[in-house]
Amino acid sequence: MSTKEQKERVELLQGTLDLLILRTLLLGPAHGHAIAKAIEFNSDDVLQVEQGSLYPALHRLIKRGWIAVEAGISENNRRAKFYRLTAKGRRQLAVETSKWDKLAGAIARILRSAEREGES
Repeated sequence: MSTKEQKERVELLQGTLDLLILRTLLLGPAHGHAIAKAIEFNSDDVLQVEQGSLYPALHRLIKRGWIAVEAGISENNRRAKFYRLTAKGRRQLAVETSKWDKLAGAIARILRSAEREGES
């Protein structure tokens, strides 16, 4: 990855990674590497999830009962832990998505207000 591409990546707000993991697992069970790659791919490579952030987030979500883990075999025939969304996690995904929508809307209103003030 070039230096320019690295500069264009976006830091995630605290809690956002949890939301992205839950949303990714809505599509079905996945191992850690596949979750990180799905987030990267679906964000057009703007978001990159480092292992040092991903695995603590996965453990936090397991502890909260939002995801469960089971052993399985990855697509390259290796043992892996597969994470899946629980019923509690599905409910929490709806809550977190609503919170995100409110936050994004509030930020957009502030930015639009600042643009209008700059035009005066």
